[in-house]
Amino acid sequence: MSGLKLIFAGTPEFSLPPLLALLQSEHQIVAVYTQPDRPAGRGRQLAPGPVKQLALQHDLTVLQPRNFRAEEDLLRLEQLHADLMVVVAYGLILPARVLRAPALGCVNIHASLLPRWRGAAPIQRAIAAGDEETGVTIMRMDEGLDTGPMLLNRRCPITTEDTAGTLHERLAQLGAAALMEALPRVADGSLIGEPQDADRACYAEKLEKDEARIDWSRPAREIERMVRAFNPWPVAETVLEGKVLRIWHGSVVAAGSGAEPGRVVTAARGVIEVATGDGLLRLEQLQVPGKRAMSAADFLNARAIQGVRLG
Repeated sequence: MSGLKLIFAGTPEFSLPPLLALLQSEHQIVAVYTQPDRPAGRGRQLAPGPVKQLALQHDLTVLQPRNFRAEEDLLRLEQLHADLMVVVAYGLILPARVLRAPALGCVNIHASLLPRWRGAAPIQRAIAAGDEETGVTIMRMDEGLDTGPMLLNRRCPITTEDTAGTLHERLAQLGAAALMEALPRVADGSLIGEPQDADRACYAEKLEKDEARIDWSRPAREIERMVRAFNPWPVAETVLEGKVLRIWHGSVVAAGSGAEPGRVVTAARGVIEVATGDGLLRLEQLQVPGKRAMSAADFLNARAIQGVRLG
């Protein structure tokens, strides 16, 4: 297959492995679209996102429209005369005119096995829901939200140790490999899209910071999945003596205690266990304001919390 003339659209770290794979391939990237620079750090200075940084390192043309409402932005994209646009976590809605601009249209790498978990946070929602498997889907884009025909998917187990961070890394690499597998068949027209079954679709809403507060009346197993799903952001949290206590890692202890949910029933010999609506949650890595995350043993060296109620 001769190389395709590509536009790449992406913004965060999840987009980097596919972009790197394309840079190392025979394909030509004629432009990279990424979201405008955002304030970052303590000084809140404008900073480029991961995709922009990588693109500039490789002397690629970088374009950052706020949206595609301006005629000049649409014309500039059309005048690139690309064969295909590859979209990976770009973060902007693409209007019909953009989708039609490349000769072969636009394809997207989505971090779920569509039609399950359409939307902004498929990795986190899959872990929180207790899914045992996820994957990536290469889909042809249409005007809906992750509703286009599926071209190719690759599966990936979700282990009981996975956090959103570890699963993110595996799926980003899997997405890059799936894209490179799909491109030759997209180019020659042999990869036929399969319509999604809308009746099986579910929506992965964007994560919100206020979701991070633990409801100790929920079963320990649900809370443990939430802890993993919200690591590394927004990080599950509770309240200890009026201050936020972040929970980075935990595990389920099946036996119940009869204590009210949120009560610390064990806080000795490096072990912290908290009563929930069903079972106990063992807190394994915690963080208090102004300190780094620490083990339960280190935490207990600094304070006694036996019998304290969290939340």
